[in-house]
Amino acid sequence: MSDLIFKVHGESASPAKFIAKTRNFKLIIDEPEDLGGTDEHANPVEYLLAGLAGCVNVVGHLVAKELGFTINSLKIEVEGNINPDKLFGTSNKERAGFKEISLKLIPETEASIETLVTWLKIVQERCPVKDNLLNATPVSLEVEKQYAI
Repeated sequence: MSDLIFKVHGESASPAKFIAKTRNFKLIIDEPEDLGGTDEHANPVEYLLAGLAGCVNVVGHLVAKELGFTINSLKIEVEGNINPDKLFGTSNKERAGFKEISLKLIPETEASIETLVTWLKIVQERCPVKDNLLNATPVSLEVEKQYAI
C-alpha cells in the first residue's frame, strides 16, 4: 500500500486561538484563560493527548477483531505533565514537551487477561500516534513572508 497523506491548514484567530481545517472538518484550538485564551476549546497538547487516545481506540478495536474478540465498550484515560517554563521563555532547564504520558485502557470484554496482554502489546506496536511520540520524526518549519506590491 502506498503512503497516506494527511493535511491540516488554518489561520490564527487570535494569539491563543487557531482555526484548523482538515478534510471537511474544523478544529478550533484555544488555551485556558490563565494561558491567554478564552477556554472555549481544547489546547494543542490536549489535542495531542486526544489524538493518542483516538488512535489507540481505532487500533484497539482493529486488533481485537483480528484476535477474535469483541470490545463492548472501551474507556481510555490519558494524561501528561508539562513544565511550562521553556514555553514561556523563563528557563531552558527542561524540555518544552511532555515529561511523561500515561494511558489507561479499560475495555468491557469477555476476553481473558492473557488475551488482553497480547492485545495491548500489539496495539502499542501498531499505533501510529504512539510511534510518532516515541520516535524522532523529521519536522520542518519554514516561514513565507507575504507582501503587497
